Amino acid sequence: MARVIIAPDKFKGSLPAKEVAEAVAAGLRRAVPGTETLACPIADGGDGTAAAAVAAGFEFVPAEATGPTGERVRTGYARQGAVAVVELAAVSGLSLLPGGVLAPLTANTVGVGELIGRALADGCTRIVLGLGGSASTDGGSGLVRGLGAKLLDDGGRELPLGGKALLDLAHVDLTGMDPRLREAEIIVASDVDNPLLGTQGAAAVYGPQKGATPEEVALLDSALGHFADVVDPAMADAPGAGAAGGTGYAALTLLHARFRPGIDVVLEMTGFEAKLPGADLVITGEGSFDEQTLRGKGPAGVAEAARRLGIPVVAMAGRLALPPETLQEHGFSAAYALTDLEPDVTRCMAETAPLLERLAARVAADWL
Repeated sequence: MARVIIAPDKFKGSLPAKEVAEAVAAGLRRAVPGTETLACPIADGGDGTAAAAVAAGFEFVPAEATGPTGERVRTGYARQGAVAVVELAAVSGLSLLPGGVLAPLTANTVGVGELIGRALADGCTRIVLGLGGSASTDGGSGLVRGLGAKLLDDGGRELPLGGKALLDLAHVDLTGMDPRLREAEIIVASDVDNPLLGTQGAAAVYGPQKGATPEEVALLDSALGHFADVVDPAMADAPGAGAAGGTGYAALTLLHARFRPGIDVVLEMTGFEAKLPGADLVITGEGSFDEQTLRGKGPAGVAEAARRLGIPVVAMAGRLALPPETLQEHGFSAAYALTDLEPDVTRCMAETAPLLERLAARVAADWL
């Protein structure tokens, strides 16, 4: 009887990682009855990080917090003992913008700080902060405000929320910060290592995705640069400072967080490597398999871990944009795409689960 570990990331816009794993498992078992499947949904610090923790046995703790444009949102974090997993996308993410209306200059991360504060109040002393999918480019200024900091202009007045307002920053008052932070360890988990500023920075690379025009990108980059000048200019170049609209910067400088690749954190959290011995095959995947996949995304981390034990890894994707030789160089034995079954991408996204089941039958025929 074959033993298969199924460790996919989400198929963005169509299916969460847990449901991807369930569909693949159903297809394998239908094709080869008796196949033992073990689901291990993953994430890379962005959307789905808390869900991956819950799938691995963490408890979901519901909460309310401030959304990206000031409205209250229902959210929560994942907890296991003294460890909390706080996912930025679940409280300050693009998907939570009211009516989907982008707010590149004013969206903020206050709710992330509030959620960390809730975890601290609940007794958590190790906070994994998953960064990705943010609606804002506020440098994480909202994050620290949600934990009690004040950002003041030269008249001693508190600034409005959002990245644009940072142009008027004169002083950051940390005296009201949650004292429990002194006893806490903060881990920033992200799949990007961009600096805060410049052509590879938070505003230039990710601002347009959040609705920023070229002029607004330049304004936000200047605002973030001024924020860094006031707080700590040297840390603007730190790997991960530009993650999630610069939230990484505030976490690294003002919360004294430690940056780690998101997939490494998630694989540890889910006990992935302990599940590998005895496996005959590992299946991973995500919606689009392309060059970005190989740069710190979840499936690449899964392949690296399985390759160390000599276990073949198969990728399943919505669309595949990598040649076989590149995949093999990065530890993938083969790759399969939904577009092999259904060329219409719209239908692929609408019918992801049944198509995954069918595609899993092909994998079973080739590998089991």
